[in-house]
Amino acid sequence: MPPALFEPIAIRDLTMANRIMVSPMCQYSAGDGSMTSWHLVHLGSLALSGAGLLVFEATAVSAAGRITPGDAGLYCDGNESAMHAVMTHLRQASPMPLGIQIGHAGRKASVREPWTGGIVPPEDGGWTTIAPSPVAFGRYLPPRGLRKEELDAVTQDFVATTERVARLGFDYLEVHAAHGYLLSEFLSPLSNRRDDEFGGSLENRMRFPLQVIAAVREAWPENKPLAVRVNGSDFSAGGWTIEEACAFACAARERGVDMITLSGGGIDPAQKVDARPGYMVEFARRVKAASGLVTTAVGMILTPQQAEEVIASGAADIVALARGLLFDPRWPYHAAHVLGADIVWPPQYLRAAPDKWPGADSLLQGLATPRSE
Repeated sequence: MPPALFEPIAIRDLTMANRIMVSPMCQYSAGDGSMTSWHLVHLGSLALSGAGLLVFEATAVSAAGRITPGDAGLYCDGNESAMHAVMTHLRQASPMPLGIQIGHAGRKASVREPWTGGIVPPEDGGWTTIAPSPVAFGRYLPPRGLRKEELDAVTQDFVATTERVARLGFDYLEVHAAHGYLLSEFLSPLSNRRDDEFGGSLENRMRFPLQVIAAVREAWPENKPLAVRVNGSDFSAGGWTIEEACAFACAARERGVDMITLSGGGIDPAQKVDARPGYMVEFARRVKAASGLVTTAVGMILTPQQAEEVIASGAADIVALARGLLFDPRWPYHAAHVLGADIVWPPQYLRAAPDKWPGADSLLQGLATPRSE
């Protein structure tokens, strides 16, 4: 039998050739929400990585929903046209299924790219941020608390973007409800201080995110899987917990969600995270057992052996890699070699396949050996 990591998996009409997902990674390189040549080259490389699914970066459902002015969006025809051009090239070059994550940054919007830092003030083109409650994220701009009558308009932004995603022909859609962005802000008691039916109890805090999910599911083709990304913990006292994540996953399943990715943090600048290899895998294990959803694990999944253990143990059904694939864009091919799995190399790359190039093992060993200082 092949290693568990390289067994195919089917969810509705999506079939992944293996259990490796390219996690959505913001590039902060768009222009007015529209993808650029950077995205074509970056995503093109990952489309040739050998993974089972490539998920486009967090994509804003409105201009005000962008984290930075350089965020990708899918809220106007220009955004859709630019993304269509990128997708066309990827489809021509690779058979890999394509997915996308959509979301709204909420109170963490109107900031500069991470390598620059700082907020974007109104005089420099910044915008008013929104949140469930007027509670700022650290030194970010104070958000405006959403009025109850505004929630339907935000939901419709998610629906309109979903319709564009469907027109573009994506195979997988993920709603971003993690990392302290808008839907995560509704879920967490640290950011949601509302006293109406959208705040307070767990049922109330889940109400708006579940409303969005139900509306997205209705707009998304029935034969295609819908996923959601949610925190397993806020890593902060008094915040969102794994028990609440389990309850949310069960409620999301009732509304047509097929898959869930368990991540964490981002809601509180004072969070305390013990980041170590596989530090969020237990979140996936707990939620998978509670909900029965197809579950994706993230968080410093570094080596092929570690990824294999996650899948073979039943902790998760899929592993999602981000920085590991930026460091080594051929990680899935290398993992297949290490684990003894068969994987189809593009014919253009066959000369570098380990069974055809004696230098491969030495190079892989060198990558795995830390440089001594």
